[in-house]
Amino acid sequence: MDSPNLANFSMRSCLLFATLLVSSVSFSVAEVHFHEFVIQARPVKRLCRTHSTITVNGQFPGPTLAVRDGDSLVITAINRARYNVTLHWHGVRQLRNPWADGPEYVTQCPIQPGGTYTYRFTIQNQEGTLWWHAHSKWLRATVYGALIIFPKLGSHYPFPMPKREFPVLLGEWFDRNPMDVLKQALFTGAAPNVSDAYTINGQPGDLYRCSSKGTAVFPAIPGETILLRIINAALNQELFFSVANHQMTVVGVDAAYTRPFATNVIMIGPGQTTNVLITANQAPGRYYVAARAYDTAQNAAFDNTTTTAILQYISTSGSGGQGQSSRPILPILPAYNDTTTATAFTASLRSPGKINVPTQIDENLLFTVGLGLLNCSNPNSPRCQGPNGTRFAASVNNISFVFPTTNSLMQAYYQGVPGVFTTDFPPVPPIPFNYTGNVSRGLWQPVKATKLYKLKYGSRVQLVFQDTSIVTTEDHPMHLHGYSFAVVGTGFGNFDPINDPPKFNLIDPPLRNTIGSTPGGWAAIRFVADNPGVWLMHCHLDSHLVIGLAMSFLVENGVGELQSVIPPPPDLPRC
Repeated sequence: MDSPNLANFSMRSCLLFATLLVSSVSFSVAEVHFHEFVIQARPVKRLCRTHSTITVNGQFPGPTLAVRDGDSLVITAINRARYNVTLHWHGVRQLRNPWADGPEYVTQCPIQPGGTYTYRFTIQNQEGTLWWHAHSKWLRATVYGALIIFPKLGSHYPFPMPKREFPVLLGEWFDRNPMDVLKQALFTGAAPNVSDAYTINGQPGDLYRCSSKGTAVFPAIPGETILLRIINAALNQELFFSVANHQMTVVGVDAAYTRPFATNVIMIGPGQTTNVLITANQAPGRYYVAARAYDTAQNAAFDNTTTTAILQYISTSGSGGQGQSSRPILPILPAYNDTTTATAFTASLRSPGKINVPTQIDENLLFTVGLGLLNCSNPNSPRCQGPNGTRFAASVNNISFVFPTTNSLMQAYYQGVPGVFTTDFPPVPPIPFNYTGNVSRGLWQPVKATKLYKLKYGSRVQLVFQDTSIVTTEDHPMHLHGYSFAVVGTGFGNFDPINDPPKFNLIDPPLRNTIGSTPGGWAAIRFVADNPGVWLMHCHLDSHLVIGLAMSFLVENGVGELQSVIPPPPDLPRC
């Protein structure tokens, strides 16, 4: 079943926000939103074929959640699918509440088939666009939806109020069960098969077979300004996005406002969100909204197709305007390997004004992120189908992360259960090398382990993600659970700890929860470890996550109740 909520979200959201502003004259009370999410298989037809697809409440994409800053959510997940599942509320700070974060075997054990779990959390000092998704294996290929956070009652957007707004969820569609695609890759050790289509709000669009009737349409009255809340929910692909003949003004990323700037194209990595304003100032007609791959890995297969939706001008009565039957105009998108355009877009992001960035650093971390290869005792066997008879792996600082299978990291830490993890994750690469140069094959094989890095509460952290040329250089979108961070610098080549930090932007860097590592380069972030608990950090290319491109921080409790993790809920799934 297709999702019925996105087509009507524009008018409902504008009416909701207008009602909130009017209501704020007399009172300002945060609300509690109760939802029931039933995870179940339902028939979904795409590309001429019907699949039994894992959905939420029978919808694909899943329900859009619309709340205000300060509101609380109580979401009961009921698992009627045949797989274990968890749900993650991507970008929500979850202050002192890792139990609601959701990554499988990190902050909870999975909800087993037939089981339930209620996620309870509060939005605190965040507004903009986030999203939610499954955090178990590859279930997030179809289990995802938008999380819209409006300003508190009495507050306003820091830009002119748009007449309409739409969630724009970019996804990937596999013409087979995504879990089977993953299973095959994990068995063979080779790269997984790529997707068969990209989607906008669950629909591939006019350029794919059997897809034109379902193409998403965004209506606009001539002269009005609309807000697009763009979410990259794709499983394994960064994307370029554009609207034909319409300039976009970027006003926010990852539930943080930005200094507005104009652009014809955005680059958005999996896990990231970008809010843009567009004005319907062109000749009435139909214009394609389009997305296609930005791919930085060398000699790697990728889905080289283009998904489309339609920006359709309508009259004030709501009927289609002139040119309704004409073929829409297609935007010019960058080449798949146009790193210059991608880098220029990322470099344009700034916070609206000065923000608090740590200037004194307690923890100075350098994390190499990238792929690796595991040697096989029987090369080219059915389980060793990677390059030269090996198996693909991935790592951070040469540690290929192994998720527990009998307990979650957070439960083991909270309950003092030994033997589940160690806290000796290296702060820098164990063996320094020319990270983006010609790397000795002796450094290509990582070590499998479940290692955490311990941070004292309140410590000021600088973390540099350093890409490597092992197997291939690549843009790895790194996501840190439980935190937003300031992106203070990026560059190509090897990070220079002497000459690069003086160039950092410590005044108005953008705030993000997911940042690309820069292909063949580095990205530096800073944050204060003010959220106790175990927090996963990983590449949001799920093909890399499942082979070890992850680690976890263990942030210790501070002083007193307000700096300590809350007790686990009684219905936390058993391991």
